[in-house]
Amino acid sequence: MEKGNQSTVSEFILLGFSEPPEHSIILFVVFLLMYLVTLVGNGTIIFIIRVDTQLHTPMYFFLSILSFVDICLTTSTVPKLLANIFLERKSISFHGCFLQLHFFLSFGNMTGFLLAIMAVDRYLAISKPLHYAMLMSKGVRVRLVAGSWVIVSLHSAAHSVMAARLSYCASNEIRHYFCDLPPLFKLSCSDTSPNELLLLSETTLFLLSPCLCITISYILIIATICRMPTTEGRSKAFSTCSAHLTAVTLNYGPVLYTYIRPASAYSLEKDLIISVLYSIGNSMLNPFVYSIRNKEVKGALARALRKRHFWGTK
Repeated sequence: MEKGNQSTVSEFILLGFSEPPEHSIILFVVFLLMYLVTLVGNGTIIFIIRVDTQLHTPMYFFLSILSFVDICLTTSTVPKLLANIFLERKSISFHGCFLQLHFFLSFGNMTGFLLAIMAVDRYLAISKPLHYAMLMSKGVRVRLVAGSWVIVSLHSAAHSVMAARLSYCASNEIRHYFCDLPPLFKLSCSDTSPNELLLLSETTLFLLSPCLCITISYILIIATICRMPTTEGRSKAFSTCSAHLTAVTLNYGPVLYTYIRPASAYSLEKDLIISVLYSIGNSMLNPFVYSIRNKEVKGALARALRKRHFWGTK
């Protein structure tokens, strides 16, 4: 521990949910099922896109990356939550706490960047179909994803390092089920105003920049769709965007509520529910959002099942 940091804390206690002991099994089963659905759903999306050549397009490339990020996001918090439900001492080491925080912020921010990239992808596909393949070439897609990952990693590292340098000289009990910035700020006995200022300013930029990009993309998309001569063409264009708009709504509502506000407004009960929505719920629902009304994904899944049945009968 650095001398500049007066913290005497070597570990934190994740209080999590204040459920009665008899409810522990129910809570464990609920979160385990949510985690398994997340793994299976997103894993299926990745597998289908990988094996079906008809889905080797920019849109599905980004969707596969989103599914991978969803798996990583839930894995950064849920396994520890499941283990702590039955452990008498629900501890996490000092360094483990801030490592968890770093990965949670990285994958959470990456989701927003991917949704913005997917909005631009939809705009290019609808408004510039003749140049779409060139504008969204494999090299461009890889650079967009890699660049986004570098940006969110640096952003998350800045928050994690600054939070780790705070003094935690009083209680070490985090009133949450994972290490997140608002409950850590509440726990610190040093001045957190620089951290809160960074969180409010930089996080606002990181959240609103993708949101602004999505908004502008959809304004342009709507303008393009309105100029289409046929109702069938307009309907098809809107259908390709509906799933993405649903995912954007599910993602940004809880995240904006959690991070763009002062730490004094933190409420354990409300924030636990909101945290479950954006750290587990969204990742679990995304595969369904992108597949229920998507004929291409359902067709690819049907082809994969028929192929498996064929080889099984052999």
